[in-house]
This record gives sequence, structure tokens and C-alpha cells, in this order.
Amino acid sequence: MRLSLVINGHPYELSCDPRTTLLDTLREALGLTGTKKGCDLGQCGACTVLVGGRRVLSCLMLTATVDEEVTTIEGLSKEGEPLHPLQQAFWDHDAFQCGYCTPGQILSAIGCIAEGHAGSAEDIRDYMSGNLCRCAAYPRIVEAIQSVVSARADDAISS
Repeated sequence: MRLSLVINGHPYELSCDPRTTLLDTLREALGLTGTKKGCDLGQCGACTVLVGGRRVLSCLMLTATVDEEVTTIEGLSKEGEPLHPLQQAFWDHDAFQCGYCTPGQILSAIGCIAEGHAGSAEDIRDYMSGNLCRCAAYPRIVEAIQSVVSARADDAISS
């Protein structure tokens, strides 16, 4: 089937089998390999992307059902521009080890903050629980998210 998608602000026209997952379209058809294939069962969160600003597991979503803009890790910052605040926070707080889960963690964290679920460390742990990190960087991931939330609050206060 023929599809029109907007991914990271760029329009794409492509043909795909109606049974193709968004994850496979991103990685195989479009070469956007930042989104990782972990379990392929929706249990690890490595494939998390934003669709219409909401976090979704791209391994469970059929490309044919996508009708809003998709944001992947590649769409958060352009070459030569500063990193997205969460990317920078992950770097600053050493919130990754091997880095395999990091794209999904960052996109899920963006969704978590946007949903208003980052008010406390407990909330962050709860609402990020679908994103697994085999290296156990969880405390630093929570710190990174909290630092972005805190910086946003500080910016709002000073405005």
C-alpha cells in the first residue's frame, strides 16, 4: 500500500505491506536506525518513538495506522545544533552505559514529562517502567529527567 508519512519534520512517500510495523519501516525502509529493535514484543521500550507527541512502541504499531507526525531520536536535534535538553541531561548525568536503550529512554522521558508524570522520582520510575535498561542506569536516568524538569521550572519562575 502507498503511504504518506511525516517523520522528524520530513515528508515521505513509500509503499509497504500493510502488516509492516512502524519499527521496521523506520529501520529497514527509511534507514533511521536510532530506533532500536529489542524484544519485538512491546516489553522492553527500546523501540519507543513519539507519534503525535505521544510515546508509542513502534514494534507494536502498524505503519499503515500512522496518521500523525513521528519523531525519532534522529529528529530531536540537527547536526551542528545543541542537543535536545534530555539528550544533554543523559550525557551530563551519565544516564547510559551501552547506549542501546538510550534512544527509547529519551523519547519515553520526553513523553513522560509532556504527560505531566515527572513530578517526583517515584512518578518517573513508575511511568518509565516500560523502558528497560540491562545496564541498570535507572538512578542516573531519573536524575537526568529530574534535571530537565527542574530547569524548566526554574525557567518558568524567572520568566
